Formats: sequence, structure tokens, C-alpha cells
Amino acid sequence: MTAQPLSALYRPSLTLLTDLYQLTMAYGYWRQGMQDREAVFHLYFRKAPFQGGYAVAAGLAYAVDWLENLRFSEDDLAYLGSLRGSKGGVMFEPGFLDYLRELRFTCDVDAVAEGTVVFGNEPLMRIQGPLLQAQLVETALLTLVNFQTLIATKAARIREAVGPNDQILEFGLRRAQGFDGGLSASRAAYLGGADGTSNVLAGQQFGIPVKGTHAHSWVMAFEGEEEAFEKYAAAFPDDSVFLVDTYDTLQGVRNAIRVAQRLREQGHELGGIRLDSGDLTYLSVQARKLLDEAGFPKVRIVASNDLDEQLVTALKLEGARIDTWGIGTKLVTAYDQPALGGVYKLAAMKKADGSGWDYTIKLSEQLAKTSIPGILQVRRFYHQGKPVADMLYNTAEPLPEQLTIVDPLDATRRRPVQSSEFRELLEPVFRQGKRVADLPALADSRQKARQEVTSLDPSIRRFLNPHTYPVGLEKGLHDFRTQLILEHRPQRPA
Repeated sequence: MTAQPLSALYRPSLTLLTDLYQLTMAYGYWRQGMQDREAVFHLYFRKAPFQGGYAVAAGLAYAVDWLENLRFSEDDLAYLGSLRGSKGGVMFEPGFLDYLRELRFTCDVDAVAEGTVVFGNEPLMRIQGPLLQAQLVETALLTLVNFQTLIATKAARIREAVGPNDQILEFGLRRAQGFDGGLSASRAAYLGGADGTSNVLAGQQFGIPVKGTHAHSWVMAFEGEEEAFEKYAAAFPDDSVFLVDTYDTLQGVRNAIRVAQRLREQGHELGGIRLDSGDLTYLSVQARKLLDEAGFPKVRIVASNDLDEQLVTALKLEGARIDTWGIGTKLVTAYDQPALGGVYKLAAMKKADGSGWDYTIKLSEQLAKTSIPGILQVRRFYHQGKPVADMLYNTAEPLPEQLTIVDPLDATRRRPVQSSEFRELLEPVFRQGKRVADLPALADSRQKARQEVTSLDPSIRRFLNPHTYPVGLEKGLHDFRTQLILEHRPQRPA
């Protein structure tokens, strides 16, 4: 069910899901005879979203599916052939279009598994292979991985706020950025910690439990609120959750109780009530009291109304009696940070004679935006099963016996590695364009995400001023990067 999340929905080719400059660069490489020169790119973000201490990797399944179906269709080629430059001539000559017609993906891809906790500057994907191909896939990989990683991280934060026992239902489709965004968000939200979704297509495609109540319009369509509840219960006697705030919330709770009593007489139980407006703390406390006094302690109280992790935390601290949280707009749109800011940078190219590597670096006035050269791997060290530090290193160079991690933003901060317990985060996914790994089920990635987040120290998981998890460069890589910076930076006179 989850093996082909893109191609199962979109029958036409998605190869043109890219920016024009990827194709113009590809054409330039082809014209220069550089198309097959081996190159290495890394996909990563620089800073964790939401001013938080971590992110949860997601979107790899979409990326894998897109790469496996990378083909230029005749319609694609006809469209590219129709493009014209500023002087009216064809943008891409026929020989290049013939090249694209035969193009098949042959790169190696290593990636961090979905559900893995990741940090700034750590590659989520490493693409190694012919320069033209590795360049061409940049935009699609970024759009597929950036968004789902962002939403999975938001969901994980909401799970932190809600706690392990309450339910989280993702209700955001109607406010999502189009149905594409809504579907991806439902998947990523479930991976990050949601328990279900209102999005029926997401339920069909990904096996996510689908949940829902009814709208205010259902209540308004009947003469009275109690009648509306009665009719809904007749349709769903074992699965009714009544929206009680259409007119007067606490009176709505009393009406729900009367219908629940009649349901019980018929051998059924009311599932819950939903609060969608007003003072959620006060109303949930009063609703809980009414339900308990009437003999319905197991009826769940669902709350919605533009919730996010900050509001959930506040409601919890105030003593709200809510046990199911309907999170919509602020989850599926990542309301407070609508983009992750992931980047895709060239880090190495094979020498023209094939004898070794030329390492590349992108400089910036800000050290944080200076790229990291090499064929990178991320090694995560553990102490008693808990992650304690991550090290980026160049796989093309031997590692010393004694490892030292250097903060990429402050060379004076160095950490000798004491732990012998570690794992490599980037795992093989493609070799020469052929998939070599079976992707886990979405439910397994969801479980992995929860385990990974809870393994972090609470200081890293907190929302306000989280502690910075140690991520650094292996000392040899740091020294080499510094050398490259000095070689490439212009020497300006004082």
C-alpha cells in the first residue's frame, strides 16, 4: 500500500517536477561533455525548525518512488522541445532531447531512514553518480523531503505536548496547501506521532486510521440539537462523537448525555463529545464533571480549534480535561514555520582522469552557510543506549584511531569521542540506480520516530530554548574544510 505513494496517484510522468535551471544546467553539462563525470551531492538543512532542538526525517518513500520512475515521456520531451530562448530559438537542441529519452537513473543513493531524529548540517540523503543525473534530481528531492520532514517534526512536537496516552487526530485537509500538500501532510503527521486522520484518501493510500465526527451543519439541519444527536446516533450507534458547541456548549453536553443514556439502553455507548470553541479548559472541566456524574466516565472529550503544541501545553498546565486532540491548520501547514529550508549542495567531483576526488565548497559571509566538502557519512554515538553526539566524516579518507569532533561554527569547541557504541545514519537505498533496500511500513517508521524522539535528553526536546545536541565534524574533515575556505576566499587588503 505504501510502496508507490506518488506513482499510484499520478499516472502521467512526474519527471518535469523540477526547476528549469536543473534542465539548463543538464544541457550545459551535456554540451561540455561533463554529463557522466561522477559527482556527490548532499541534501540537508542547516537549522532545526520551530526554534526546536531536532527534526524527524520523512519523505524518503516519496523520493524513492520518484527516482524509480524517473523517465522522460514523449509528452515531456515534446514540451521541452517547444521551449524557446529570448531570441526565439529552441532552448534544447534535438540531440539533447534524444539523450533525455534514453536517460535512466544510475546513481547511488544513501539516506537516513524515515523516523530518524536528525540535526542541522547532517545529510538526509547522499546522491553519488553521473553529474547530470545527480544535479537533475535536486528540486524533486528537496520538495519531497523538506515538507514531510517539516510536518513530521511538527507532529512529534505536538506528541510531546500531548503526552503518550492522549489521542492526536489530524484534521487539516481543508486548510492544507492543496490536496497534494494535504495528502503528504497526513502521511507525515502520522509518521511523526498522530494516531489518525480525517483524510480518507490518506487512509486508503497509507493505511492510516481514519477518524471524524460531524460538522455544525449536521446540527443546524435539524429542528433541535438533541434530535440531531439522536439521528446521528441512529446511523452510528457505536461510533458517535457529538459536536456540542453549535449553540450552547454545556447544554450541548447535557443533550449528548440524554442521547447517550438512550444509546446505553439499546446496548451501545457514546464514543465522545467534541469542543470546537470557547474556553477549552473551563468547558472540558465542566463537561467531564457532567459526564462523570451521569455515569459516562469513559466518554472521550475531543478538542479542536487551531491547536498546536504551545496551546496544548498551556491547556494541560491549566488542568484541561481533554483526552483527544484534533489538530488541523497549524499542523498540516506548519503554521509558525512554513518551510524547512533544506538545501542540496555539490560536495565532490571525480577528477577528469578518474584518479581521485576534487572536493568542492560553497562559501558564504556566514560560516553557517558554508558547505561541507567530502563524501559524507553521519556517525551517531551512544552511551547506555542514548545518543550523545553525531560526527560527520569523509568516507573517502581514513579515520584516525582517536576521534575528535569539532563544532563547525566554533573551532574552539572540541569533543574527544569516548564511546565505542555507534551506528551510521546514511544507509544504502540505490546502487547504480537499482533499489537495494526495502522500505519499512509507515507504521514502523512512526514507531521508530517515537522511540528516537523519546531517546533524546529532555533538554533537547523542550520547546523553549532547547539545549543544542552535539553535532560536529571529524577533526581531519574540519581541518580540510578550513584549508579549502582559506584557498577559495579572496584575500582583501586591510
